[in-house]
Amino acid sequence: MAEISAKLVQELRQKTGAGMMDCKKALKENDGDIEKGIEWLRQKGIASAGKKSDRIAAEGLVDTYIQPSGRVGVLIEVNCQTDFVARNEAFKALVKNLAQQAATADSVESLLAQPYIEETSVTVDQFIKQTIAQLGENIQVRRFINFALPEGKQGIVDSYIHTGGRVGVLVELNAQTESAAQNEEFQTLAKNAAMQVAACPNVEYVSVDEIPAEFAQKETEIEMGRDDLGNKPQNIKEKIVQGRIEKRLKELTLLDQPFIRDQSISVEDLVKQVKAKVGEEIKVNRFVRYILGEGIEKQESNFAEEVAAQMGSK
Repeated sequence: MAEISAKLVQELRQKTGAGMMDCKKALKENDGDIEKGIEWLRQKGIASAGKKSDRIAAEGLVDTYIQPSGRVGVLIEVNCQTDFVARNEAFKALVKNLAQQAATADSVESLLAQPYIEETSVTVDQFIKQTIAQLGENIQVRRFINFALPEGKQGIVDSYIHTGGRVGVLVELNAQTESAAQNEEFQTLAKNAAMQVAACPNVEYVSVDEIPAEFAQKETEIEMGRDDLGNKPQNIKEKIVQGRIEKRLKELTLLDQPFIRDQSISVEDLVKQVKAKVGEEIKVNRFVRYILGEGIEKQESNFAEEVAAQMGSK
């Protein structure tokens, strides 16, 4: 039997709009043949012309789940087609439950295969299909990530959701002892760090030393070639470029940002203040930010063209 790769499954999903598990099964049943897989899905009534899952799902919700221990957290994005459905209580409940279930999953595929938390007689994938039928829109689990503190490691995982589920952040902070991890100042720092990441869309790294050297080198080459430096001596040009690069790199890092609650200090200053209060070394270890629908090409419709197309098809 041919190997059924994730890329092959994704290709069949794009061609048919069928769910991930259905596409994988279709490919297994047909030895990895895409065209036969399409026929198989159509025969089963899973893929058809005008199927709801053909429609672009670019609305939805970003949500999080943090285990009561504060050691495991999830950030998830689930898409639907309209903001109207995104505000529906059934959709919100679905996303909340999926975030909780994703704590024990390592991929979207494995999440979809789990028994659904509130109706274990069906899988997550099957329950989503039921919800699609109920709400009349395509629904897709687009992505999720989970953070878990390793055994013996102290710290906290926390999150922040901004603008009603359109931006979400997951952060992990480390400490040396359990008492520090339980400290209120430390826990507040985690919440503030997540909020800071949400408020700074250009921030991609915790600190400058995480930025790849290749990126800094490329930025330097771009700056050295700028027209406004063309007539300056080489040594002056290098100093100006060095200043510009340092500024550029700091714009990308969390610790170098002015703290949103007190612009007179940086996030790094804030971490040092909390470190002094808890009495031991602490650090912001990592973060992830999701922005709802980022990278999804939204379908623009022209009402006049739609009417003309419908008239022409009659």
